[in-house]
Amino acid sequence: MWRRAPYDPPMSHDASDPAHRSPWVRRSRRTAYENPWLSLWHDEVSRPDGLPGIYGVVHFANLAVGIVPLDAHDRVVLVGQFRYTLDAWSWEIPEGGVPLDEDPLDGARRELREETGLTASSWDELGRVHLSNSVTDESGILYLATGLTEGEAAPDGTEALEVRRVPFAEALAMTLDGRITDALSVVGLQRVALARVAGARGSVRPERPPG
Repeated sequence: MWRRAPYDPPMSHDASDPAHRSPWVRRSRRTAYENPWLSLWHDEVSRPDGLPGIYGVVHFANLAVGIVPLDAHDRVVLVGQFRYTLDAWSWEIPEGGVPLDEDPLDGARRELREETGLTASSWDELGRVHLSNSVTDESGILYLATGLTEGEAAPDGTEALEVRRVPFAEALAMTLDGRITDALSVVGLQRVALARVAGARGSVRPERPPG
């Protein structure tokens, strides 16, 4: 069953409002680098102060999705992996990229199943985010997944994953003490915590344990 969790919608954008019009003017754009996942655009621009300048934009081919899987005992399923870019181990919620022409929820279901083997009977949208918006156009959607059923994981060949379940309170503490630094994970877990504080318990509490 699909349920949309309460969250603050983004502020409306009124293109007729001069304050919302772009002060940047793009003069030209070329692709400086490209692979199946991203492109690096080099733009020649006029800056807000009117002077000529350049801007580098990392364009992502996929939408990012992150899932907070919460089991019947209020435990979060976390995925650990070594992140090449950081040269460090990272604990995260299950995440992945979804092609822009695919339903994000379908992609989230697939990523959860591939990374953890889990399927979920209930899904809530926790919020939408822009990641590192000064240099990329990457967008992400966060979901809460409950009603979990075990299955067999099938991670991608680039993923060497470790899966563990931790109490929600501990996972939240990990976002505060630096054990979890991944942005989607921090936002997703804290969204669930904030929703609980705000009283949106019907959307974010785990199932009752059986029996």
